[in-house]
Amino acid sequence: MIIVEMKAYGKSHQYLAIDEAIRTVKFIRNSCIRLWMDNKGTGKYDLSKYSKVLAKEFPFANELNSTARQAAAERAWSSICRFFENCKKKVPGKKGFPRFQKHCRSVEYKQSGWKLSPDKKSIIFSDKKGIGKLKLKGTWDLW
Repeated sequence: MIIVEMKAYGKSHQYLAIDEAIRTVKFIRNSCIRLWMDNKGTGKYDLSKYSKVLAKEFPFANELNSTARQAAAERAWSSICRFFENCKKKVPGKKGFPRFQKHCRSVEYKQSGWKLSPDKKSIIFSDKKGIGKLKLKGTWDLW
């Protein structure tokens, strides 16, 4: 796998749409952690199902791509698993109880919701948040 770091350039309304997508991911992750705290025995698949319930209940959550919603639920579950593993290993000090996210900086689009242009100079986000096409600039030539 080749990983290339690029900077995305867009317009102000696109940056606002990205910020809204980040807030939505933070809301879904925090809601999944709240569900786990309130209901004993909640598992990974329950959190994934709950992200679908949140999409039906809140219109702003429905605007985000389904894979991005599920990735937010997976991140919540990974923090819960890390806490339990630290408890089992008897790690000295704090065990890392899952906390609510205040400062989130990323949205994870895994398989769908994005498309790289054929010339590899722009990326198009196709969810309902309205991000659209962003220019990519980097130091490594992708041709």
